[in-house]
Amino acid sequence: MRNAAYCWRRNRHRQARDAPHGLAVYKRGHTFPPHEEKGLRLPFELLIALRHLRSRKRERFISAATFICILGITLGVMALIVVLSVMNGFQEVIRGRILSLSAHVLVTSREGTISDYPQLMKRLKEIRGIQSVYPMIAAQVMIGSKDALSGAVLRGITDDSPYVLYLRERGLMGSRDLKAGQVWVGTELARLLNLKLGDQVRVFSPYGLLHPFGMIPRVRSFEVTGIFQSGIYDYDISLALVPLEDAQHFLSLEGAVTHLEVRVQDIYQAHEISQKVQFLLGPRYVSRDWMQMNRNLFYALRMERRIMFLLLSLTVAIASFNIIGVLMMTVMERRREIAILRSMGAKRASVAKVFLYEGLLIGVIGTAFGTVAGLALAFNVEPVSKALEALLGFKFLPPDVYYITEVPSKVNPWDVLTIIGLALALSLASALYPALKASKLDPVEVLRYE
Repeated sequence: MRNAAYCWRRNRHRQARDAPHGLAVYKRGHTFPPHEEKGLRLPFELLIALRHLRSRKRERFISAATFICILGITLGVMALIVVLSVMNGFQEVIRGRILSLSAHVLVTSREGTISDYPQLMKRLKEIRGIQSVYPMIAAQVMIGSKDALSGAVLRGITDDSPYVLYLRERGLMGSRDLKAGQVWVGTELARLLNLKLGDQVRVFSPYGLLHPFGMIPRVRSFEVTGIFQSGIYDYDISLALVPLEDAQHFLSLEGAVTHLEVRVQDIYQAHEISQKVQFLLGPRYVSRDWMQMNRNLFYALRMERRIMFLLLSLTVAIASFNIIGVLMMTVMERRREIAILRSMGAKRASVAKVFLYEGLLIGVIGTAFGTVAGLALAFNVEPVSKALEALLGFKFLPPDVYYITEVPSKVNPWDVLTIIGLALALSLASALYPALKASKLDPVEVLRYE
């Protein structure tokens, strides 16, 4: 501050040619002139704030306390960007796997079955935005092997079903064609029932046959020709796929299905298309989109993401609040310089701006470093995680538990902007109290005892 005051006293005696730039100020309460260097105009408050960020002993190095504040903000911003990007990646993976084994829009009948489904499929395909429509049968059954018995969901599907294409891409074990009398089961269900390719399983239908001795369950044997891993545990432990004709015959649904699965071009337009389907088919049918069917899951993911954001925001807040201590120490150490500036005509607002600029500069530097480091880590999270796994000797995401071999990451620009805005706002808010304390110093009282 001494240097700034000296420069101002020297500049106020310059020639009148500098007067248009507002250089000469004599009366108390007027603002100081801007600092000019090679055409760059900087307010003198910002110039003083920049000098405050340097150590008294060595101007090239940031003071230790300021460095700690910047480091804390950097780490907090970096952690927020990386964690939110990884959570976005996980949500994207889960959404993709769910939509690969479920419909974008699912149509059911209030009567239980859909007998005129070929005509309905033609009508649905005329709706703009719908890519394809597939018939499907789903029913709760019991599946038994020679070793165990378990509940399952039996799905009857067609050859061109997206399920078949997806499971082939996921590395289906066994036959790549699902033929009559054959069944595909999930890996967890196969492990539970101790099934191998070529084994026979017995499927028990809840819809029994009327017999003179009472109701007896329908039973049919299928050959296990495929074992799949969908990437979702609930599907792998309970799903069994058979040809549509076999399911119709086994469940006594000849010429009928239980569901129509609609695939849309844009999954985020599924809700609007579902409403159009409902309007077209009328109250006899029920149309639901994938967001409605998986509402609880995605709500839980959103809540988890918000909680993580709040928890990690506390680290940025704590680092930002350290600015209060740093600036308060600066105010106490520079009381005399503040009093000199006030006595030479600086307004209270100008003194407050010095410390507001300083707090904001600390936040800008920390946020900039944290953003660069966070984006670099988020875009390269997979090689970094591999290196850490090799160093620590264990896997963060065991494939047999999470069905994921790579750590997913997806950077959302709006998340990054929100984090930057939060860090800068907290830094500026932390500088308010020290700035007010500095502006309220009485220069007469301070200089009286100097």
